Amino acid sequence: MTALSSAVQAPPSAAEVLDQCRELVRPALTEAVGRLHPWVAEMAAYSFGWCEVGGAPAAAPGGKGVRQALAVLGARAAGADARAGVPAAVAVELVHAFSLLHDDIMDGDATRRRRPAVWKAYGTGPAVLAGDALFALAVETLAAAPGGPRAVRLLSAALADLVRGQADDLLFAARPFGGPERVTPEEYRAMAEHKTGALLGCAAALGAALGGAPEPAVAALDRAGRHLGVAFQLVDDVLGLWGDPAVTGKPVGGDLRERKKTFPVLAALGSPRARHLLALLDSPGHVEEASALIEEAGGRAAALAEARAHTAAARALLAEPTLAAGPVDELLGLLDLLAGRHL
Repeated sequence: MTALSSAVQAPPSAAEVLDQCRELVRPALTEAVGRLHPWVAEMAAYSFGWCEVGGAPAAAPGGKGVRQALAVLGARAAGADARAGVPAAVAVELVHAFSLLHDDIMDGDATRRRRPAVWKAYGTGPAVLAGDALFALAVETLAAAPGGPRAVRLLSAALADLVRGQADDLLFAARPFGGPERVTPEEYRAMAEHKTGALLGCAAALGAALGGAPEPAVAALDRAGRHLGVAFQLVDDVLGLWGDPAVTGKPVGGDLRERKKTFPVLAALGSPRARHLLALLDSPGHVEEASALIEEAGGRAAALAEARAHTAAARALLAEPTLAAGPVDELLGLLDLLAGRHL
């Protein structure tokens, strides 16, 4: 083997792809946030982990940047330069931040990424205002990009689905575990696709649309991202019940204590152990026993099998012949990173 051939670099890992995309998108994202009212911009920067309350610089943990990476890779999969996907990446990152600000308020979650959530740090009203500003900024960013009208339509459709999924998730909390009003696995799948999958699919589709991709490629990326979102949510459900708190940042069984209608629970309630499980779910203080029974009843296995099915569906969609092979390989790497946990 010659020195030249031995120096050929291996394809970047999923973590490296995320880092590269964040580095590409960060200047445009920073510039966009800087156009907001200074107080609102500070809250936005705090939500991204860029500053502390009051504006002092910080390097707090931020998100992985998955959605912005999907947008950049979507543009590259369309055969365009990665920079064509930057407006899409900025827009979806802003929308994701907006959704987290409002989710934390609706769910009463006091912390986000191991520090006070924006509503706890600044107040509920200011956090709502900051979320609204991020949403408006996302639409403005896309509208100003080449191909903006098509992109705004895609984002609007995804946002409608996101709201639908969030509404269903909130309504699930008031429904019983058993009886005719119980939440079904089919309803859960639809909720997960809308709440989690819609924005992931939109991210990749937006990048491809701004990169000039034909409609079949845009549609394939959107559907692949939706399947990825469902798989991600299913694995997150498993980790919420049986994951390591040092890794997940959540207490073991926290979802059960909050009586969340997660997929492992719903699947287990369809088993012969349903009567016993219902009795435990309706009695506080039986989290460990209920977790063990859910696993015995096949809830964990059912959730992971369902996640594998959605991952396979995403892989099949990424075989769309008009997509460029290299970026698709990197998209597959992200799929493995996100939904491949414990599969």
